[in-house]
Amino acid sequence: MTAYRFIHAADVHLDSPLRSLALRDPRLAEFVGDASRKVFTRIVDLCLDESVDALLLAGDLYDGEQTSMKTARFLAEQLNRLHAADVRVFVIRGNHDALSKITKELVLPGNVHLFGARADVVEIPRVRGEQPIAIHGLSFAKPQAPESLLLKYRPPVADAVNIGLMHTSLDGSPPHDVYAPCSTAELLASGFRYWALGHIHRRSTTEGPCAVVMPGIPQGRDVGEHGPKSVTLTSVMDDGSISLEERIVSLAQFERVSVDASGVASWSELAHRLENAIAAAAGRSASDHLVARIAVSGATPLAWNIRRDADLLRTEAETRAEAIGNVWIEKIDTDCRRPVGNSTGSAAPVEALRRTMSDEIVGSEAFRAEADGIVNELFSQLPPECRRSLAPDDTGLDLLVGRLASEGSEEVLARLAASGMQEAR
Repeated sequence: MTAYRFIHAADVHLDSPLRSLALRDPRLAEFVGDASRKVFTRIVDLCLDESVDALLLAGDLYDGEQTSMKTARFLAEQLNRLHAADVRVFVIRGNHDALSKITKELVLPGNVHLFGARADVVEIPRVRGEQPIAIHGLSFAKPQAPESLLLKYRPPVADAVNIGLMHTSLDGSPPHDVYAPCSTAELLASGFRYWALGHIHRRSTTEGPCAVVMPGIPQGRDVGEHGPKSVTLTSVMDDGSISLEERIVSLAQFERVSVDASGVASWSELAHRLENAIAAAAGRSASDHLVARIAVSGATPLAWNIRRDADLLRTEAETRAEAIGNVWIEKIDTDCRRPVGNSTGSAAPVEALRRTMSDEIVGSEAFRAEADGIVNELFSQLPPECRRSLAPDDTGLDLLVGRLASEGSEEVLARLAASGMQEAR
């Protein structure tokens, strides 16, 4: 039985600028930013290794208003590799592509079909006896698409396997803005056999008479896009049946790594637990590299030392990550507390101050009003997408202010306690 086989990918975001990572570690930002090219090369390699008929790119190949022609040359080289192997490429523009100047300037090889702002369909010539394939697509003409695009698509081609490319927020996803919204139920009732979607960066699939596939971003860019990332290898059989295979292509994967510091009484023991947690996470990683955000928590006599010497703790983590190999430390969060009932000597006054700060200061209306004002002033200087990520609504803002106040209090107390201990010695 002959199959029509294709790779379905979306949201490559070539050369995506990683501003948040760059603030913490420019080398890591450069590594992850360059990974988008390497991953696209892996996608092309996969197409060639599997001898597929086509590559479907469901939007956001670019990442916005890019002007670098290096990106254009890189993309042309990769598409020409597919051209030489007689692999067709079908592309739709997403919201980020609509902003890109390269989209308009790049001359595409003959194997590439870029769908325009009007819905179109390409019927694939096949040998006698093989079921016809019809590929539908519609690109974003502008960066915004608040209304559904589904009704603009051409009707299914009779007696063919109809495959649609669409960039859509689908049923909705909190981190993503609404673009060309529609529901899974509407796609299932469309008469198409396969919907190749893009826009939402987390993988999801619905199988049945109509397969609805969101492959997700092929290379995560921050801890919000954690885990291994992939594309979909799809085989359409002559009887209309479809098989889906997830193929991991990510060069690096972000993961949250927890370190339980409960009961730890020495810095060397803490470093040992840190190393074990990093090594275990690296062993579980399905990608070549691990980018770890480490969370150290628990009740420990070292709580104040951990907060005061966070820079030293990061150095410990980075040293052990380097020894393990192919591991990057993105950030270290600490949420350690002194064990209850362990407030003796120089620590007792600090514990009393903690209760005062918690009960009488941080909980007061005056403090909260002042803190809200400071946070809102800082928010006004951030891009909209950062504001939405940090505090999507009023409840999120309240939680953020409370968390910052708590963390700030602990930081002050840690430094006071550590100073008191040194004086006591």
